Amino acid sequence: MQSIFFLKTLSLGILAAVVFSSTNTLSQAADSSRLVEEIQVVSTSRQPQNLSDTNSAISVLEENELRLVAHSHYQESLNRLPGVNVHRNSGQESLVSIRSPVLTGAGACGAFLIAENGIPLRSNGFCNVNEMFDAHTENAQQIEVVRGPGSAFWGSNAVHGLINVVLPEPGEVGDIRLEIGPRGSYRAQGAIGYDLGDFKQTLLFSGGSEEGFRDESGVDQQKVSWLYSYQTEGEIKLDGGFTRTNLNQETAGFLVGSDSYKDASLRETNANPEAYRDSSSTRLWSSVSLSHQNWDLIFTPYLRDVDMSFIQHFLPGQPIEDFSHQSIGMRTAGYRNLQNGARLSLGMDFEFTEAALQQRQPNPTSGSFFLVNTLPQGKHYDYEVSAHQVAGFASYEQEISEGWNLSLGARLENISYDYKNQMIDGRTDEFGVPCALGCRYNRPANRTDSFTNLSPKFALSYELNENHKVYARIQRGFRAPQATELYRLQNNQSVADLESVELDSYELALEARGAGWSYSASLYLMNKENEIFQNSSRENLNDNHTRHRGFELEIGRDLSEQVSLVGVFNLARHTYENSLLSGVTDIQGNEVDTAPNQFGNLRLNWKMTPALTTELEWVLMGEYFTNPENTAEYEGHNLLNLRGQYVLSQDLSFSLNLMNLSDNNYAERADWTTFTGDRYFPGEGRRIFFALNWSFK
Repeated sequence: MQSIFFLKTLSLGILAAVVFSSTNTLSQAADSSRLVEEIQVVSTSRQPQNLSDTNSAISVLEENELRLVAHSHYQESLNRLPGVNVHRNSGQESLVSIRSPVLTGAGACGAFLIAENGIPLRSNGFCNVNEMFDAHTENAQQIEVVRGPGSAFWGSNAVHGLINVVLPEPGEVGDIRLEIGPRGSYRAQGAIGYDLGDFKQTLLFSGGSEEGFRDESGVDQQKVSWLYSYQTEGEIKLDGGFTRTNLNQETAGFLVGSDSYKDASLRETNANPEAYRDSSSTRLWSSVSLSHQNWDLIFTPYLRDVDMSFIQHFLPGQPIEDFSHQSIGMRTAGYRNLQNGARLSLGMDFEFTEAALQQRQPNPTSGSFFLVNTLPQGKHYDYEVSAHQVAGFASYEQEISEGWNLSLGARLENISYDYKNQMIDGRTDEFGVPCALGCRYNRPANRTDSFTNLSPKFALSYELNENHKVYARIQRGFRAPQATELYRLQNNQSVADLESVELDSYELALEARGAGWSYSASLYLMNKENEIFQNSSRENLNDNHTRHRGFELEIGRDLSEQVSLVGVFNLARHTYENSLLSGVTDIQGNEVDTAPNQFGNLRLNWKMTPALTTELEWVLMGEYFTNPENTAEYEGHNLLNLRGQYVLSQDLSFSLNLMNLSDNNYAERADWTTFTGDRYFPGEGRRIFFALNWSFK
């Protein structure tokens, strides 16, 4: 099977190079006149550089494309990129996949580093699978996605990839957008800014309310960002700002039963009307940039505050989790051009975090005799963790001969946890009374843990000619265990003896572009060791080894001055590589659950008149297994979306988005458990969003 997969992948790569030698990039879809050499990215080196100069698997959603999509959920934008497959849950919740299965569980979010203006949304040991909703994507200038391990500039959590939301540069601006949607939903967003010479500032805001198409599944969300820059007389530049977000959500649970998402009488029901999620976050940062003795230096101190409370409706007993953490950090970097033409980068990062988690079950457990006698009412966990992270990195880039460019990098990082249990140690209820059949929840005694990791990178590129360039990359990604994996234990496990997850990535890529066309094709192979998983006894273990290989194709072509075609296709295979029991089945060689072998999209963009632009999008989701035993599966789906923009005047425009044009019944996410069997988050039917855009400056 593996040899067939690679032959198929290689054949597709060769076919792409031949057939699509006259195509156009994704980033040019909204504005084909924009050259890739002009696109600036910051996610590779934390300093602006031309996209064409980076040796990294990085894709960019630019401002024009983000405004055309005008996503109501960030999934709608991100899934237009190669290698990215975000599953939407209820409301603003999601599960991310970048060159990976759609990962679940306490540490799943640790596989991806999600940042805004280079500041991670969560501290490395305290991520949440839904944290993407804390980024101000609605007002982003661009969103950058690094596929595969992050460079030496990032470190822990950038295992499978990195998403960095880049906010606009502060300055003169005045924009308002008002949108109405189905069932009385509405959204508003805007930007107001001033250029006062050496001092510039911009205020960004967005907010909305949605009733939800399922019973009692409404969402209210607000976000505000303030950005500034100041150029001193001494050539020192200051820039920074803050982002504040708030989410109040009524959460709809899974639909249970085989193909229940197809049942019109069930699709809009909600078996968990009591479920909710309340989340707020604040990030404050300010960078100091200066030059000293041929070094360009950047110092960025920052503060972070996160609070979240939600009902874990997916667990028996439906406990409530209250979580918070506060961080203070400093990111430093120095850049220097050497006499031999090389570029040297050095830096250190520091972060200190205080976190607290409490899990409590307000009501008695209902259900089977076993559940009633293992899940006590009251507090299950109550602990605090102090975390300290320190890292140093180096990067070296040089043209070693004509057409050949070398990139080397390494990062050494340590994260330490000081855990303190605020309850009685052990496997009892909150008063120290054992459960009749043994309590599920187990609280470790106070302890400290420390993890140190080295992540190297080697990359080489060669310009075949003025239109074609090839890349080779070898790099390692890692993540330390998350605090919840170490300290929120169950059953007989009183100590989680875990090591850091490590992923080795190997990649070959080809990029080509010309007048009105371009394409890119990537082959990757990744081996992940020490993957943390929870076995059937609900123990957190390190025994998992998975393999991830795939082919990504990004194509496009300007068919005429008015029409362009853009497409992304992904072929992937993710497998369990070691002998591992799931229930009574050894799943070695099986495909990882929720890992479609193929997915992607195709978009036809037509500028019908100078004032009217339309886009027809086809979204493909292939079938995938929903359990490790590979005995249950989701059949996949196809969707059509239609978008249009009409410019009435220089100051006023309108947009209309028609989603799920053919009104298909589909599942945003399919899952399977031993207790429930098949379960789904159903996708929403046909819906229309109409917006007015006003530029008053």
